[in-house]
Amino acid sequence: MSESVTRTHSWVPPTPPAEVAHLSGEEFLRAIVEGRIAPPPIAGTLGFELTDVKPGSAVFEGQTGEHLYNPLGTVHGGYLATLLDSALGCAVMSLLPAGIGYTTVQLNVNMVRAVHAGVGLLRCEAQTVHVGRTIGTAEARVVGLETGKLYAHATTTCAIFPLKSG
Repeated sequence: MSESVTRTHSWVPPTPPAEVAHLSGEEFLRAIVEGRIAPPPIAGTLGFELTDVKPGSAVFEGQTGEHLYNPLGTVHGGYLATLLDSALGCAVMSLLPAGIGYTTVQLNVNMVRAVHAGVGLLRCEAQTVHVGRTIGTAEARVVGLETGKLYAHATTTCAIFPLKSG
């Protein structure tokens, strides 16, 4: 058995929803990109970040590493699914007005090649397909920035609903 390796990270507690309820989805996400609002703790835990947001789109970038390996020595599919789910949901959120929230109700992920620690930075770009009053859909792709290769793609369906006040 090999010597153990340690990885530590820190995070800022998430912003309470009541403090940002007056912001539209795009305004909220832009504040994260600009560093005015702390990113969600999952981003630090898994090593990815929201790097760009526009109406109907969101871009995340994530660094791979051995700490993400499954028993077969490749990056666990759950990492890719979480990266995709984050970008897809934020693309939908970018079109929502203040006081409206969303949640993923369906996530379809297709992994097309193995990801290893040496792949480097991954870029996940998501675009909305449809955002209505109660349902939003989006699609996304994960590509290696250094290789240009497609590693995974996905679609989502999100439920859209008014946020509870207070």
